[in-house]
Amino acid sequence: MKESLLSLTFEKLQEVLKELNEPKFRAEQIFLELHNGKTLDEMTNIPKRLVEVLRERFDDTSLNIIKEQKSSDGTRKFLYSLNDGNVIEGVLMEYKFGYTLCVSTQVGCRMNCKFCASCLDGKVRDLSAGEMISQVIKANTFLGGNVKNRKVTNIVLMGSGEPLDNYDNVVDFLTIANDKHGLNYSDRNLSLSTCGIVKNIYRLADLNRQVNLCISLHAPDDSTRRLLMPIANSCSINELLDACRYYAKKTNRRILFEYILIDKVNSSREMALNLAKKISNINCIVNLINYNPVEERDFKPCSKEEVDNFAKVLKSYNINVTTRRSLGKDIDGACGQLRHKYLKEKNR
Repeated sequence: MKESLLSLTFEKLQEVLKELNEPKFRAEQIFLELHNGKTLDEMTNIPKRLVEVLRERFDDTSLNIIKEQKSSDGTRKFLYSLNDGNVIEGVLMEYKFGYTLCVSTQVGCRMNCKFCASCLDGKVRDLSAGEMISQVIKANTFLGGNVKNRKVTNIVLMGSGEPLDNYDNVVDFLTIANDKHGLNYSDRNLSLSTCGIVKNIYRLADLNRQVNLCISLHAPDDSTRRLLMPIANSCSINELLDACRYYAKKTNRRILFEYILIDKVNSSREMALNLAKKISNINCIVNLINYNPVEERDFKPCSKEEVDNFAKVLKSYNINVTTRRSLGKDIDGACGQLRHKYLKEKNR
């Protein structure tokens, strides 16, 4: 499979064109047009001879939307087809401030979190930076946006896959998304959600970027976390929280702890008290998420009263708490659900 032009950072594209003895402004033209969603053949300002040379070496598209579902709450879920026939998904959520796109970083996932649908079909491969930015470009153009008038205002790496298990490609994606010659996202509009690959949290912190770090915590103790998340077997909660403190200090950014509330698993008052004590000295906010049921999992969501009581305990320790509004429940909204359903139907 050819490398995607969209996987090239602006600097790498400049190097390619310099090797071809092209003038410097060509990089700006091509980078801009790619991020406006155009293929090489649609770039009328690029000489045909250059288009032919680039087409021999690179793919100029990485994926296409093959299915769209729209929820009654306005949330859209996309199923994307990749050039090698694999499929991934993304979720487009509308808020008062604009649209947020949930981007996948891998085809499937190998983290095997017990509440998630992304890993039901295992991990197939990592996504390239081009396949990640293509999700953004497709959603942006779907909404009628372009580089100068972005409709997708925020990006969260929170779809299928574990971003820090695909570290190098994810860092390239962040660089491309941030580039002023393209979509020009501020780091503060980019969020990365991880289940806790500690060594790569430190690596990301040392880049001195302002990307928002979201930690899928989901338990305040090691035994419960190991039950829910196998990654917890490789590092303790204390080690993970130490990495979070380092990231917060290094970047001066607040950590977002994501906590899925599962009935009779991690939602008790004792769990809330334990969590509050563990994170009270970290610059953070806790986002409580009531479990979104997955057919193949036996877990159940909590009652509204349970969610509210959990939040009250955290607030009593002066911890900032939000409760995520459930979106897309009627369109396979949880990570991996749409892809898993598509693969099941395809293999019947």
